[in-house]
This record gives sequence, C-alpha cells and structure tokens, in this order.
Amino acid sequence: MEHGEILTRLEATIAQRRLGDPSASYVAKLNAKGVAKIAQKVGEEGTETVIAALTGSREELVGEAADLIFHLMVLLSAKDVPLADVLGELQRREGTSGIVEKAGRSN
Repeated sequence: MEHGEILTRLEATIAQRRLGDPSASYVAKLNAKGVAKIAQKVGEEGTETVIAALTGSREELVGEAADLIFHLMVLLSAKDVPLADVLGELQRREGTSGIVEKAGRSN
C-alpha cells in the first residue's frame, strides 16, 4: 500500500461516517456539533503540533501531525471541499517561490 492512498481512503471513510450515528462515530459526533467545533479542533490540534515540534519527541510530533491532518480532512469534508482541490492548489504552487506566491494572493 502506498502512503498517498491512505489520504484517499481516509477521505472516503470520513465522507461515509459524516452523517452516521454520533454515538457510534467520532466523525459523525464532530459533524453534529457543527463546523465551528470542527474548526476549533483543527486549531487545538495545530497548537498541539507546534508544542510537540518545540518540546516533544519525534513520535509525539508524528502523532500530533496525524491528528492535525485528520481533523483538517474532517473540516474539509464538512465544508464539501474535496482533498483533490487542496492537492490541486499545492500542485499549482509547485515550483513557485513561497515569497512570490504569497505576494500574488489577493487576501
């Protein structure tokens, strides 16, 4: 199994569980609480990832990064944004200096 496939499978699993029983599925429970709660979880996981990077072990950083990616994918699903759109944006930026790309943004 290739590592890239896991994101595709995870996206499908999240989509499948999104409208499921909140008592049986963490993804359904998060979605039942709404986008604001999911976004809050992404923020919490982002903070935990930063802390792990600064003070934790490699294993802690790997675990927190996985949590962050998972919760980000739950948020994308809740907003009906396919992972392919995010990957397409990364592909569009490939080979472009980060400084040049950021200067070209309208926001």
